[in-house]
Amino acid sequence: MNIARASLYSSAATAARLLAALVVVKLVASFAGPAGVGKLGQFMSLMSLLAVLAGGGISAAVVKYVAEYREDPARLSRLLASALWYALCASCLVGCLALLWSRPLALWLLDDAGYQNLIRTLAVAQLGIALLNYLLAVINGFMDVRRLALVQVLGSALSIAVALVLSLWLRLYGALLALVIGQVLWLAVGLPAFRRSPYFRPGMWRARFDREMTARLAAFSLMTISSALLSPLVNIAVREHLAGRYGWVQAGYWQAVTRVSDAYLLFLTAAINIYYLPKLAATHERDALARELRQGFRFLLPAVAALAGAIYLARDWVTRLLFSRDFALANALYGPQLLGDVIKIASFVLSYLMLAKAMTRLFVASECVFALLYLALVYLLTARFGLVGAVWAFTVNYALYFAFNLVVARRYLGAS
Repeated sequence: MNIARASLYSSAATAARLLAALVVVKLVASFAGPAGVGKLGQFMSLMSLLAVLAGGGISAAVVKYVAEYREDPARLSRLLASALWYALCASCLVGCLALLWSRPLALWLLDDAGYQNLIRTLAVAQLGIALLNYLLAVINGFMDVRRLALVQVLGSALSIAVALVLSLWLRLYGALLALVIGQVLWLAVGLPAFRRSPYFRPGMWRARFDREMTARLAAFSLMTISSALLSPLVNIAVREHLAGRYGWVQAGYWQAVTRVSDAYLLFLTAAINIYYLPKLAATHERDALARELRQGFRFLLPAVAALAGAIYLARDWVTRLLFSRDFALANALYGPQLLGDVIKIASFVLSYLMLAKAMTRLFVASECVFALLYLALVYLLTARFGLVGAVWAFTVNYALYFAFNLVVARRYLGAS
């Protein structure tokens, strides 16, 4: 299967996930305005953070090693048993910590202790979310793109139904609660689909400790957690800075534009995750790796440039459709954000080489450096240019990240 065909399946799944996310955003925008969208962003960052920690940050590792070991049943069995053990232990630990800190988290992120029970619900849900991520990673590792798309489409349909019911009943609280319940309900689709797959074996449910495989997962976990942990933490810090300096309404404008960006980029990042990670992990010849990277640039860069250009031209309509007329001032932020999106995708194509080849120390160091650099640029450029400076910080940071990844890729592939 090539990247074009993988993209067709992933596009259907991504469209469903995107629709589910936009339904929630639209509902929150309609009854809570820009300030509510800002708080929605905070809660979604917390969900992303806990989901990665609760799963032990090993989803990418499972994809990589399943792709490598799928022709070696003994090693595959050891890997999956160790991965399940790792994920279950991590989810129990993270869930307990979130329960203990539910009140401080509610006050810190949402400025309201009344959301404490929502945080508790999210904490309890971590076990189910970790199991779901394990199933999806195994399916992805076998490059079963059609089955993966089916789970995501049906799971997203359930999420939309839950979001409509709970948000109309409980308003903002219900919309946030629906995000949690909707994720867990994906198991109702994922479990039967996984059990009916041709590669499923009952032993895949056996969780046990394996020193060698756990060490491999832990090394990969460090890379994944550094990336997935830093991103929501930095975004939380950026929102706190913008809300403190300009108010939650202005922070909501920034959040609205970044949500549009995240939404359409899902189509491309899903293709990268579904196709490139297992493909690069299973490819060992450097000439073949270079060909895969060139193919990625030929396919993905024109696609992201076309999508970014279309959204820029239709930005007024997009803002009114997805949010409301109250978000009109956000239109001034689209230009630098969309330019940054193009550079971001170019960077991702190259950075997945570090993930696929387990360049742990280099990957972790780069994630830390560029996360801190982004935060520093936000403070510097917002002081100089106002709210739009936060968006320019995003673009400048990814331009520097692209240059770094280009150097790493050229050295690894032996280019002069």
